[in-house]
Amino acid sequence: MTDPRLTPLAAGLPATVPFTGPETLERAAGRPFAARLGANESVFGPSPRAVEAMRAAAAEVWMYADPEAQELRAALAAHHGCGAEHIRLGEGIDGLLGLLVRLTVGPGDAVVTSEGAYPTFAFHVAGFGGMLHKVPYRGDYEDPGALLDKAREVGAKLIYLANPDNPMGTCHPPEVIERMVNGIPEGALLVLDEAYVDFAPAAPRIDPADPRVIRMRTFSKAYGLAGLRVGWALGPADLIASFDRVRNHFGMGRIAQAGALAALGDQDWLAQVRGKVAQAQDRIAGIAAGNGLAALPSAANFTAVDCGQDGAFAARVLSGLAARGVFVRMPGPAPLSRCIRISAGTEADLARLAEALPGALQDARG
Repeated sequence: MTDPRLTPLAAGLPATVPFTGPETLERAAGRPFAARLGANESVFGPSPRAVEAMRAAAAEVWMYADPEAQELRAALAAHHGCGAEHIRLGEGIDGLLGLLVRLTVGPGDAVVTSEGAYPTFAFHVAGFGGMLHKVPYRGDYEDPGALLDKAREVGAKLIYLANPDNPMGTCHPPEVIERMVNGIPEGALLVLDEAYVDFAPAAPRIDPADPRVIRMRTFSKAYGLAGLRVGWALGPADLIASFDRVRNHFGMGRIAQAGALAALGDQDWLAQVRGKVAQAQDRIAGIAAGNGLAALPSAANFTAVDCGQDGAFAARVLSGLAARGVFVRMPGPAPLSRCIRISAGTEADLARLAEALPGALQDARG
């Protein structure tokens, strides 16, 4: 039954969320997962300096945090070589996407994304009444040319692209993204989700003041702070300032600000995490090959593994792994659904994967 007080828009939305959390799956199964390899968290954890900063900040949580997050914004501005007016903090990229859609998309406004791309963006667009237009992937990559063509066709206000891509892990080189920026139709804004850019070989060169682009970054992945929910938007000053019209000004707590600031200052730890992720990706690729499967090249902290058949078969593999205590996810609709997506894990995690995968495949084939 739907509460009669809901707006017509809210009442017409599906009662679903973009992702089912592993904790929900564990409660349903009545036991915890032995290996948590489906949420793209960093099992290698945050910088010890970040942990110490959070510990120190805990004694001061009786105070509200700085609503401007000025110290963290200044550090991020120095990191990017721009002014702090180009940066705004939010509750992870998910929260920032919601604010951006609220600011720019009204009922019926056209928005372009890829079929199978990060579903939380589509969730926000639907929630504010936007009209989603989707284009297919080209191979295992989002298709910048098709996104631009569709944006011109429908008069899109927003164009969403993740690079490196979630869920496939593929990555366009910087020059491809730079050409895409130059092709953005007048009145449209490219939403460039760079959650995994810290694992990429290089990032595109985009002026933060460029009015055609807003970039989203996060401390959840390479910095190992997913539980804090700290993301930042990088873009033209007037658009960035508009976030103050709708954001939760006290949404970023003291512990989160302190941990993120210390994590940003420890680039040596970030380099170590990159190395561990690369080793884990090699291990996942080896496990896949040993079972007759193919791992896709990845510029993220996860690997998409092609199970060689259709989505129904991959779903059975995923279920077989879950039954054996290994949590992974599927990328999305066909043809992406032929894959399972495995986060970089510790050696112990990947040993459990190696032990569980043959039986899961046998069950799926049977």
